[in-house]
Amino acid sequence: MQTVSALEPKSISPNRTINGKYADSAKATVDYFGKHIVFLNVMRRMSVDCDCAGTSAAEPTIPDIGILASTDILAIDQASIDLVYASPHNKDLVERIESRRGLHQLTAMRDLKMGNDKYELISID
Repeated sequence: MQTVSALEPKSISPNRTINGKYADSAKATVDYFGKHIVFLNVMRRMSVDCDCAGTSAAEPTIPDIGILASTDILAIDQASIDLVYASPHNKDLVERIESRRGLHQLTAMRDLKMGNDKYELISID
């Protein structure tokens, strides 16, 4: 078995939340691949449940928003969150995000200087 030590985060604090550790792992990947990476967020049929819940997942309550693409991981995730918060019928999903401390991941990415949380949405019809 081989390991990919280049992708191992250099310093993961044992006190980080799981969302902070997700950011640490993402940073290791972004640092390794550099400018050769594009991020896509498909904002379609969003449910409060993980895809892993399969057929037992709660029905989506937010209408399809669209597909986002960026070379900046923080910008795309911030834009995605902003679009969810701006969507009608977002109450259930916002409650789930906040109860799971999902916004902490954005804070962790800012702390790790993983990108810019300022963005411009460009619609392609």
